[in-house]
Amino acid sequence: FFKSVVTLGAAAGGVLGGYLVDKVGRKLSLMLCSIPYVFGYVVIISAQNIWMLYFGRVLTGLASGITSLVVPVYISEVSHPTVRGMLGSCVQLMVVTGILGAYVAGITLKWRWLAVLCSFPSCMMLLFMSFMPETPRFLLNQNKRSEAIAALHFLRGPHADHEEECRQIEVGVQEEGLNLCEFKNPSIYRPLLIGVALMFFQQVTGINAVMFYAETIFEDANFKDSRMASVVVGSIQVCFTAVAALIIDKTGRKVLLYVSGIIMALSTALFGLYFKMVLPCQNNSSNPDVWSTLNSATLGTESSMSWLAVVSLGLFVAGFALGWGPVPWLVISEIFPLKARGISSGACVLTNWVMAFLVTKEFDDFIGFLTPYGTFWLFSVFCCLNVTFTAFYIPETKGQTLEQIEAYFRRS
Repeated sequence: FFKSVVTLGAAAGGVLGGYLVDKVGRKLSLMLCSIPYVFGYVVIISAQNIWMLYFGRVLTGLASGITSLVVPVYISEVSHPTVRGMLGSCVQLMVVTGILGAYVAGITLKWRWLAVLCSFPSCMMLLFMSFMPETPRFLLNQNKRSEAIAALHFLRGPHADHEEECRQIEVGVQEEGLNLCEFKNPSIYRPLLIGVALMFFQQVTGINAVMFYAETIFEDANFKDSRMASVVVGSIQVCFTAVAALIIDKTGRKVLLYVSGIIMALSTALFGLYFKMVLPCQNNSSNPDVWSTLNSATLGTESSMSWLAVVSLGLFVAGFALGWGPVPWLVISEIFPLKARGISSGACVLTNWVMAFLVTKEFDDFIGFLTPYGTFWLFSVFCCLNVTFTAFYIPETKGQTLEQIEAYFRRS
């Protein structure tokens, strides 16, 4: 529960972020979410009991939910179409880099000092965002044309045609507010359904479950320092997310989702095969504790089979980092019309974090009910469904402006 409670705070942060991003703007939302970040880490640092730790985790989760919504929106609205994919993928690249940094720091630091270290990035964000402009699209939506021109001058440099880009943005800006009746409009509900489905499928690939198993898998493979194993997993994430960021504007979004889904389907199928071979014949429903089940696997087989689990783990993490990690966050920042961007993004972030909570919290129950190999084969089926969903429902947004993407949904 301590591991998963942060996702509850993040789910609430997704709802709050959806409100803030439209009311106070993208820039100020990011600056404001530094407050629960810092306060949450202060509570963790000074914790005297488990409830203070829970409270600190919820606060940092709240801030994480807001940033996971606002950061992709901010980047997509300030980026030029030719590099929007790369910059949007850098959101996930920075996430996994931060995770890797926490893994490395955790080898030498006690948890209180680790919390002190983790509080610094949010302070830096508050400082540096004060020098950044608000997005031109939000400013134009607020009838602040001169400020939008100034923002474009800052973002594009002095030699770009700011007036022409401003006019192009103005064509797609809807000054009127959004009411519930407009969700009957396919240009509103179709991208919303696609975004929610993307967040759902991202979590049911089993990424949290696989990461939950990571240290134990490496221990079974005779990696004595499981913390170093976490560093290895984090390094794989960073490398392949960086590869995705570099090639996404050339290959397109859908190609990476195809390749990623196929790799994850294969690796989770191999995971299931591993557990099918190594687990002793027993009724796992009487042993719902995942750790006890895994430990019993070591007694039931020679460690020579553990290479299959390590290969499957590395393959899965690489596949996820290549596509289904960064691309869904990028796509939801691109496909929503401006007037529905806040509420639609909030619904997607809420879906993502609620599913993350359910997968993390209920994973033991799945192991007990379906057996470990049955659970991973179920994840493999979901990965295959991801590929099918990508083929039929996700539009390719490579090289298009946000206004062109919005026009596509209006026409279709």
